[in-house]
Amino acid sequence: MKTEWQQALGKMVYGIYVLTTGNGTAINGMVASWVSQVSHDPPLIMAAVHPNRYCHALIRQSGAFVLHVIAKDRKDFLSRFKGPNPTAKFSGLEWRKGKTGCPVLPDCIAYLECAVKESLQPGNHTLFIGEVVAGRLTADADALDTGDYDGVYTGKA
Repeated sequence: MKTEWQQALGKMVYGIYVLTTGNGTAINGMVASWVSQVSHDPPLIMAAVHPNRYCHALIRQSGAFVLHVIAKDRKDFLSRFKGPNPTAKFSGLEWRKGKTGCPVLPDCIAYLECAVKESLQPGNHTLFIGEVVAGRLTADADALDTGDYDGVYTGKA
C-alpha cells in the first residue's frame, strides 16, 4: 500500500470496540475497530478480523461474536484485550455467557450479540457479517472512537 494512502486511511474515524467470542470452554476477546452496521432489517453488523487472530478461529468454530461499545472514559479497559493470553484477558473480569455462548461483558455502554450469517475475505481480513440476536444499551455515555485512541490501526495483525 502506498504511504500516502495509508496516511489518508489513518484519518478515517471508527468506533473502538471489544469483540468477544467463544466455543465451548474456549473464549477470547480483542480490540476491534473495523466494524459497521450493514443492514437495518435484518439488523446486520460487520466486523473485520485478521485470520491470524485467535478470535478469528473461534468465530469460525462458534459462528458467533459479541461487540461491546466502550465508554470514552474507559479507554484503560482496552489494555486487557491486547495481550495474547485469553485466560489473562478474562481473569478477575465479570462476564456471562450470552444467547450464543459468547462472553458478554457488563462493563460497557452497549453490546450486540451476533450470529454469523456470512463471511467474506475480499482482502487480508475476513468480514464476518452477523445478525443481531441479542443486545442492550446499558449506560448513557459517549462511545470511544479512534479519535480518542492511542495509535492508528493500519491493517497489520
